[in-house]
Amino acid sequence: MQQPAELKRNLSLSHVVTMGLAWMSPMIFFTSFGVLHEGSGGMLLGAYVLAFIAIMFTAASYGQMAKAFPVSGSAYTYVAKSMNPFLGFVVGWAILLDYLFSCIIAALMFGINLNAQFPSVPTFVWIILLTFVVMIINIIGIKTSANVNKVFVVLQAIFIAGFCALLVYQAMKNGITAGFNPLPANDGVSLSTLLAGASLVCFSFLGFDSITTMAEETKDPKKTIPRAIMIIVLLAGIMYFATAYLIQQMYPRFSFSNVDAAGFELMQTIGGAALAAVFTFVIIFSVLSQGMSSMTTVSRLLFVMGRTSLLPKSSFGSVHPKYRTPVFNIVLVSIITLGSLFISLEIAIKFVSFGALTAFLFVNLSVIFHYIVRGKQRGPRDLILRLLFPLIGAAFVFYLIALLDSASLLLGSGWLALGLLYYAVRRFAKTDQNTAIADLENVV
Repeated sequence: MQQPAELKRNLSLSHVVTMGLAWMSPMIFFTSFGVLHEGSGGMLLGAYVLAFIAIMFTAASYGQMAKAFPVSGSAYTYVAKSMNPFLGFVVGWAILLDYLFSCIIAALMFGINLNAQFPSVPTFVWIILLTFVVMIINIIGIKTSANVNKVFVVLQAIFIAGFCALLVYQAMKNGITAGFNPLPANDGVSLSTLLAGASLVCFSFLGFDSITTMAEETKDPKKTIPRAIMIIVLLAGIMYFATAYLIQQMYPRFSFSNVDAAGFELMQTIGGAALAAVFTFVIIFSVLSQGMSSMTTVSRLLFVMGRTSLLPKSSFGSVHPKYRTPVFNIVLVSIITLGSLFISLEIAIKFVSFGALTAFLFVNLSVIFHYIVRGKQRGPRDLILRLLFPLIGAAFVFYLIALLDSASLLLGSGWLALGLLYYAVRRFAKTDQNTAIADLENVV
């Protein structure tokens, strides 16, 4: 049924941008509002500004590497090609953790939200339904997934714009509660608290990197992928800034009784039951789009790892001759996603955080190794864009890793240990590892 074939290159800039935004899910601002509000001492706008500035350096590094290697594989390919194939495997194994558990988180959130709306239907029914629907859409083709995601991303953008418009209307009618100062003084909030808040808020931007796994299905990826990365981060930043600013100005003393349901309580406070109902509806579809984008991302990463023989090539490295999608990987990821029936949301988030930050750190370093060390491109512009900027990005990401709790580090380290064990078995098995390295060198 399946045989080696090329992925179909038919994604435009708008497709790639919406896939990235779908993975990021702009509505995460509201679903994580309580945690972020408490973590930043109520200074959400300041935390978002700091996080945006910091994440831009890492986004720029992804753009630089996407220009150098316009192929699927993301951090795995970038590190393997610029630094070392073995190190590339380690980073690829780490980012695999992020992408796999992003699918699980999407399924969990979908089940939790639908069960809250329809208590008579068990959570597991919604999880199985989402997984099956997402699997079918991804098998049919990435363009189908991108088009569906485009609708859901637009729906999220419309809701956020409408929410901001409602706050502006209230401001015009009742006046600004906190004045126009975008960064008002907040007694008792220290710089360390604001920085800690920024480290939490940073995770609202996760997902821009996912589009690099779609390079081989994108038209003119050398230009399209770097451009899409910057557009995604900028659009997300604009939505987050506007929303945080208006909430901070109109409801500076907003409090909530349940951290997990703070976003819902905010909707009830601002727009009553009607706005809360619309909010729940949009959240459901935002989670659905995140699930589709997450599955697309991880199935492509597995495809590249299969094509380079680090995973069994006959299965992981194949695509369906008719649909030209990695069907084996999609079905496997769907089965793994059903693990959301047995795992907690907290554990899944810890896995995602560890995997994403590990990849971010090494992608920043790969820019330096590829352009400065190996390419010897050391002009003034190179030293700024390809040395200074990646160093700043790497330093901030390392700081975020240091802030992870011991459980996150322990879980992540256990996953890496499992990956190293698998690599050792593959290394000394009948399959010649030199073949894998040779394959990797021929990816471009």
